[in-house]
Amino acid sequence: MTAPELTVIQVPLSDPRVRPLLRELGDEYSARYGKDAHAELARYPDEEFTAPHGGALLLLLERGEPVAGGAFRRYDAITAELKRIWTHSAHRRRGLARRIVAELEREAGRRGYRRICLTTGPRQPEARALYLAGGYTPLFDTEVDPETIGPLPFEKHLERSPR
Repeated sequence: MTAPELTVIQVPLSDPRVRPLLRELGDEYSARYGKDAHAELARYPDEEFTAPHGGALLLLLERGEPVAGGAFRRYDAITAELKRIWTHSAHRRRGLARRIVAELEREAGRRGYRRICLTTGPRQPEARALYLAGGYTPLFDTEVDPETIGPLPFEKHLERSPR
């Protein structure tokens, strides 16, 4: 059996295919942290994830259905901030989040960003492992209990691509 073809598309936050992403992500964050996370996910307006503001929201589609997604927004003139990295619960452990992060990095680089920043929560060890494996530098002491730190910040400097 061959693996299904995956398609990456860029969509606005208002695209109906984004709703399941944000709903499941909000439910998962709410379960992990014990408070409703849906308002936090709705905190940034659509414009922060669309040009010309410098952001992007990408969905990875399999047979036309979203299986993973993520976004970035402008943090400053040279830095994009990754947000909303998500893989549908039925499609995890396939490297889809790694693919989304790589696609977001490429798109950020195409738009002139030279640095990526992000934070993840202390109760998301799989996200922490994803960023460490992807070459992100932790901006916190990795030997300390994450619960005592709070949000875990990371950064990665993008390589300059030849024009």
